[in-house]
Amino acid sequence: MGWSTEGAPQPMLKRFNSYSFPLSIERVCCDRYMMSMDIWVLKELLSWCETCMRAEVESCCHSCLRCIQRKTLPTRTAPMSHLQSQGPMDLVCIDFLCLEPDASGQGNILIVTDHFTRYAQAFSTKDQRAPTVAKVLMEKFFVHYGLPRRIHSDQGRDFESRLVGQLLELLGIQKTRTTPYHPQGDAQPERFNRTLLNMLGTLSNIEKQSWSRHIATLVHAYNSTESDATGYSPYCLMFGREARLPVDLAFGLSLDQTSVASHRNYVDRLRKNLASAFEQARLTSGNREQRNKKNYDLKVRIQ
Repeated sequence: MGWSTEGAPQPMLKRFNSYSFPLSIERVCCDRYMMSMDIWVLKELLSWCETCMRAEVESCCHSCLRCIQRKTLPTRTAPMSHLQSQGPMDLVCIDFLCLEPDASGQGNILIVTDHFTRYAQAFSTKDQRAPTVAKVLMEKFFVHYGLPRRIHSDQGRDFESRLVGQLLELLGIQKTRTTPYHPQGDAQPERFNRTLLNMLGTLSNIEKQSWSRHIATLVHAYNSTESDATGYSPYCLMFGREARLPVDLAFGLSLDQTSVASHRNYVDRLRKNLASAFEQARLTSGNREQRNKKNYDLKVRIQ
């Protein structure tokens, strides 16, 4: 589309001529940060033709795929809802975190979180291929913690592959997924990703060169810390007791002073403690979810 420069101020013509003709609104639109910036640039260059061009620019920006994907702010068109889980290993969420490769070539982290307890594990990998996902889940998670009832993930090719699907079907695990371009549907791994990145950021420059060696220690520190969402540490909700840490040994502390006369007494006490902890965790988590939902729904605009 070409535009006449008749009547334009001379200082403006020099800048205007620097653009190749015919002038493409799409090029200007997609090379700028916002549609308002696009209009501002065109107004400055072609102020004498603002009225006739505004409709063209707005139409182009509203129909440009790249502009829609990168510039359109998300709108809240539906009330918030939450994933529900009834206990440990009822729902497990997985996601990949990609980092700069370290000295050993590890550049990806497979995040696995238990939805109810917030217990997390992170496994460094060299790629995000489906065989890697299947091998890590089977050899490093399932054999240690048992089989979950459901696994939730985004729609990445690694998680939606036939290999992973057949493995989960063979093990009797239900597979669910988020909607496209909606990471909020897998919120727990996304939130843990930010926490893990903050923890990795505290490493020294030398330690960052081999960050994969420190993942297990950092994740254990996270699991041993009380969660604001439940009021308990993820480790306690998963195993029924607090983790014994080096600081406990250094100060001669014991987390449980009661003695156990038999295995049956231990099991009975463990069940009682877990039942109480689960009920309190549900109450704390439910109150937090209702508060978040109330604040979120205030800005919902149903279309």
